[in-house]
Amino acid sequence: MTRYLGPAIRMTILTAVLLGLIYPLAITGISQVVFPGAADGSLIKANGRVIGSSLIAQDFTAARYFQPRPSAAGTGYNAMDSSGSNLGPTSRTLVERVQADVRAQLAKDPGLRFGSIPVDMVTTSGSGLDPDISVANARAQAPRVAAARGMSLARVLALVASHTAGRQLGFLGEPRVNVLKLNLALDAAQSIKGP
Repeated sequence: MTRYLGPAIRMTILTAVLLGLIYPLAITGISQVVFPGAADGSLIKANGRVIGSSLIAQDFTAARYFQPRPSAAGTGYNAMDSSGSNLGPTSRTLVERVQADVRAQLAKDPGLRFGSIPVDMVTTSGSGLDPDISVANARAQAPRVAAARGMSLARVLALVASHTAGRQLGFLGEPRVNVLKLNLALDAAQSIKGP
């Protein structure tokens, strides 16, 4: 048995060093050279300070801002609590939460009608941190944002259109709008210093 112990210990140390240190450091170094922005978290800066990441939603509550999907990630959009709600379509808790979100959206956006609320406006994403909303969601929020900012609806919709990303690789997913980037563009259009 002892003749197997030495090689087993050496192999454990070798794989720990190789896979636990060398490989992660090599991949981190390569990503820093090839994709420096993405490797650092796709951070967005405004006025010389980091205000967020284009990969993680932020909690915008003011009427003048577009708001992201609801989050199941703890309090707000905490990346440490990233997860879905794990509630299935037959869950009474899910039905009650969505009904409450529908009522809240109807109160917040008076232009909406009961059957016209985009699904992603009242349902959480799988991670609870989705930074993007559907184009329908952005268009549904546009009248509220335009009124709160004193901007024309046409100008707000033009900003939504200019910040709409297409399908990935031309066929994957749906067109989407990054909420943080759109809100920053709105602030820039009105010379406001940021959220």
